[in-house]
This record gives sequence, C-alpha cells and structure tokens, in this order.
Amino acid sequence: MTHTYKITGMTCEGCRSGVEAKLNAVPDVAHAEVDLNNGEAQITMHKHIATQTLQQALPSKYKILETGNHAQPKSNVFETSTAETSQSKIQQLKPLFLIFAFLIAAAILLHKDTWDWQAMMLDFMGLFYIVFSFFKLLDLKGFPDSFSMYDPLAKAIPAYGWVYPFIELALGLCFLMRFQIAVALILTLVILGITTIGVTRTLLDKKAITCACLGTALKLPMTEATFIENALMIIMALVMLFI
Repeated sequence: MTHTYKITGMTCEGCRSGVEAKLNAVPDVAHAEVDLNNGEAQITMHKHIATQTLQQALPSKYKILETGNHAQPKSNVFETSTAETSQSKIQQLKPLFLIFAFLIAAAILLHKDTWDWQAMMLDFMGLFYIVFSFFKLLDLKGFPDSFSMYDPLAKAIPAYGWVYPFIELALGLCFLMRFQIAVALILTLVILGITTIGVTRTLLDKKAITCACLGTALKLPMTEATFIENALMIIMALVMLFI
C-alpha cells in the first residue's frame, strides 16, 4: 500500500534527503520518496503505519500529515488535527507579527512630534529591510536554497540568492539615510514584485514550504502573511513614488 503525506519544515535538499532517510529506516516501510518542491512524501509500506510513528522517526522541526482518502477516517479526529495545524501555524508566525508591531511602533515614535507620515513610511521601510536582512545574514549559506524554492529570479540565477540579503541591507540604509530614495523605491518594486509572484504561485499550488523572509533561523511556514508583508511594502513604495 502507498500513502501520500504532507511534510512541512524542509528548506533545502539536505532536509529532503535527511527526511527520506529517516522514513526509509522506519520498520515496515518498503520505500519512501520525498518531493521537496511539493512538500510531499510517497511511502510504500508492507502494512499500515500510524502517522504518529512516522512523526516520531523525524526531528521535531518536521511535521508530517497524511493526505487523501487514507487520512484520518473519523471526521472529529480530522477536525481536531486541522485545528491543531492552524494553531501551530499561528504560533510559528508569532515572530513575524511581533517584528511588524515593533517596526510600526518605532516608525511612529520617531516622528510622534511631527506626525510626518512620509518620514514614518521611509523609516518603516528602512527598518524593515535592516531587520529582515539581519535574519537572512544569520545563515547566509542556507538562505539561497530556501529562497530559490519560491523566488523565480533566485531559482533561475542562484547567485541572486547570495546577494539578496546585501541588497536588502543597502536599501534599508538608503531609506534611513534618505539617500537615492527614488532608486530605492523602484528597486523595492522590482525585487519584491518578483518575490510576490513566486509567493503567489506557491500559495495557489498549496505547496508546504518554509518562508525565507526571516532567513532559516526561524522556521516560518509560507502563508498569506508573506504575501501581505510583500504587498504592504509594494503599496508603500508606490505611494511614495506617485503621491
């Protein structure tokens, strides 16, 4: 019998091969094949193996969930699993929400006396790039692989994934120092526009992959929050350019 499973937490080829090796080592597994792009595993087994048993064979950062007609036969069990997955996703996104809250608060406090909304937006965008580039630079070696899973340009030109954190850092400094703002805004539209295309495709294809917006240090799932994050920056750039 062959079952299909969704697996989250994989960010690179090393993750894929590690997960595949762990699953193939489970007793009664005849063959396990893991697809990194789709976040899926096809497991052929001699007899049925509980999903919990497969989960125990994997490191805690990976989550495995059976899909299709073979998944949980009782509706109440399935609903419980869905609720737990949603709760887990919200918990995983907590760092992203906190970072945005701090960035917004910082931009407002810097201009609380003048309430200059243009200056607030520039400082928010500058701090956004600085903070997000910091997390990417924490694991510069692992970031390009994770980023190329959904960014079209990084997938076509691997070197782009290596320089991307430095591009973000440079843009952040431009906004904070008010240097070549028009150029920085145009570059924001270009690079985030390309990334948003990849994010949109990933969400529409319902691929279970890790978002690289905060590098690989924080294992954030790819969700609508990533799209909103990019869309917000694109809208702000358009506003600054044309209003």
